[in-house]
Amino acid sequence: MICVAFWIYKWRNPMCKGRLPPGSMGLPLIGETLQFLSPSNSLDMPPFLKNRIKKYGRIFKTSLAGRPVVVSSDAEFNHFILQQEAKLVELWYLDSFAELLGQNSSIKQGLAGYIHKNLKKLIAQHFGIEKLKGNLLPQLENMVNNTLHAWSLQESVELKHQSSTMILDFTSKLMFGYDAEKEGKSLSEIFSSFMEGLFSFPLNIPGTSFHKCMQNQKNTMKMIKAAMKEREAYPERRRGDFLDGLIEEMKTEELVTEDLVCGVIFALLIATSETIPSTLTLAIKLITDHPLILQQLKMENEDLIRTRINKQAGITWKEYKSMTFTMHVINEALRLSGSVGMLRRTIQDIHIDGYTIPKGWTVMVVPSSIHMNPDTYANPIAFNPWRWKELEANVGAKNFIPFGGGMRSCGGAEFSKVLMAVFVHVFVTKYRWNNVKVGEIARTPMLQFGKGHYIKVFKNPESEDIIS
Repeated sequence: MICVAFWIYKWRNPMCKGRLPPGSMGLPLIGETLQFLSPSNSLDMPPFLKNRIKKYGRIFKTSLAGRPVVVSSDAEFNHFILQQEAKLVELWYLDSFAELLGQNSSIKQGLAGYIHKNLKKLIAQHFGIEKLKGNLLPQLENMVNNTLHAWSLQESVELKHQSSTMILDFTSKLMFGYDAEKEGKSLSEIFSSFMEGLFSFPLNIPGTSFHKCMQNQKNTMKMIKAAMKEREAYPERRRGDFLDGLIEEMKTEELVTEDLVCGVIFALLIATSETIPSTLTLAIKLITDHPLILQQLKMENEDLIRTRINKQAGITWKEYKSMTFTMHVINEALRLSGSVGMLRRTIQDIHIDGYTIPKGWTVMVVPSSIHMNPDTYANPIAFNPWRWKELEANVGAKNFIPFGGGMRSCGGAEFSKVLMAVFVHVFVTKYRWNNVKVGEIARTPMLQFGKGHYIKVFKNPESEDIIS
């Protein structure tokens, strides 16, 4: 009993060379994981955060999945942490995600060193602004047109899943040449289980969510590796895509191994399968709930078509940059969708406001808490795109971080925004829709939509009048 009591005391009072931030370490081993994963039926920041910020302040300690964590919703400190890559902190993953990437391989080491050096440059080459200005923007519009036409032929579509299918089919083809139509299977069928597994304990036992994740991970990795082997064996089959770029990097970069190439593509596919579809689904749901916003969206986007010399032509880069209100809607959806958190591990003690975060602890930067700060965003739960008319010039990198920050800010940020803008443009000018089944919003802590958000899509006959 004495030993157990001492162990519990040590758990609740971790060693520190200074004063730890306030907070609770929760129960031994599981910490406050259950409270962190508890669902919330609101767009507001999760109660786990809100209650602890109110009790302890904007920086507090806790324990998640057996690891000591300092959670920060302080914009200044978060900005500082995201700038300290390889100085005070290093990239860190949930154990489940590390296992999915292959923690015992060279992937983690390669990601830590290689992303800074070349990966963002490679992403920019294939998904960045110059590529978008070239042939990628018309490809995106063509993809959206084909998708929405297919949706209009169905009785109803589940918006989140179908958005994920659309985006994954497009990006997987761009990344490593996976043709869902030819293969007869979309990667969305595989990736739909990953987010559930990511927030489970990494127990690779048959019957668990994590085990299903690991099985799907192996199948996906084999698929990517097979594509890579084919390109290496038959150079004439190369297509100059993202995979070919990584294969070229293997020739000059020692850290770039086959495992790293597969891990990079796999990690990007996971991000693609969740973040953009969730934000797009939320945007459409909120637009539907706010007729005045939909009206202004239609007005802006229909005016673009009316002023074109060739009304049959697709959207241009200049037109995209002129879609002011559309981008306000997208920014507002990004702000409200939030992300669960960005993790960094301290590589030396960090001192902040009289507190010490010990070496080896995890720091969790939580964008949703920054995006819901009433000092920056008046009435933060409200969907109000007009707020960005005044905010855009004043809200900088510290208070709006939907794509991360510092060295590891998302290299595909512009691609994501263009994709959503093109989707909204085509959707509001060529189609109308009705809710069939409204999915209740829930954070678990990822943004979810109950048992699905279903809509019926109709071709808008008035769109022909706009073109003519």
